[in-house]
Amino acid sequence: MSETPFNIIPPSSSSSSSLQVNVLMGGLQIHHHHQQQQQILMSTPIVSLPSCNLRTISILSTSFRKFCTSAQIKAVNRVSADELKEQWLNSLNCSPTLPKQNHDKEIVSPPSQWVIGIDPDVSGALAVLKPYDFASPAQVYDSPNVKVLIGNRVRRRMDTKAMVELLRSLSIPYGTTAYIEQSLPYPGDGKQGWWSGGFNYGLWIGVLVASGVSVVPVPSVRWKQEFKLSGNGKTKDDSRALACSLFPTLSSSLKRKKDHGRAEALLIAAYGKGIRLNSDSESLTSINTDNSTS
Repeated sequence: MSETPFNIIPPSSSSSSSLQVNVLMGGLQIHHHHQQQQQILMSTPIVSLPSCNLRTISILSTSFRKFCTSAQIKAVNRVSADELKEQWLNSLNCSPTLPKQNHDKEIVSPPSQWVIGIDPDVSGALAVLKPYDFASPAQVYDSPNVKVLIGNRVRRRMDTKAMVELLRSLSIPYGTTAYIEQSLPYPGDGKQGWWSGGFNYGLWIGVLVASGVSVVPVPSVRWKQEFKLSGNGKTKDDSRALACSLFPTLSSSLKRKKDHGRAEALLIAAYGKGIRLNSDSESLTSINTDNSTS
């Protein structure tokens, strides 16, 4: 029988009870230590912070927005509507200037005698009035467009490249003024009509200014009132009839109903040229214009 390397002595009943007492006393000490820490934390003064709930944040945010809006309104009021309009029209002006001489101010050269009228709709047109071309003093061109797929429908959109090529082919003098019908949304047009009208209007302005042509927006109500084409009972046919009487050499290009875009482009150009109807008759007269929209 082999000897054990060491002897295991089982704990006696007295040592076991002593161990239990020590463990119990240690637990009481730990528990008492935690109680002291809690008392210290509870006795420490807590700094009170103002309550900041969602309602408070919303009120502060609303007050800040009102303050910013008020400041913006005051800033806008400092600039009159006429000044804002003048700044916008100046951004569309391409009047040529001669180089400075002897440190003087730039001299504005005489404006071109050409006048352009544009109906910016996709079914519209561009009309050109030339002062010295007796063979074809008035010309009209359909707006270039291309078919695209929008959703499940095929729609027409302006062909930007063809628009640029058209203007280049006409050899328009730099600084020529183009009168374009100002695009305004109508409730019956729908979202597609609003988008298309604004897109075509802005695209024409961009292409014209980039080509060195000054742009003057004209509300449709203004030029139609001058030619007595506004009001109930007036139709696109009335525009074609007036354009035929004003430009008889182009009557063959205005005989179809869908040629109303050509007719209106010609009439817009005539408005820019200074042609008006006499107030007491249907006869036409010509006056000088100052290229303004007022």
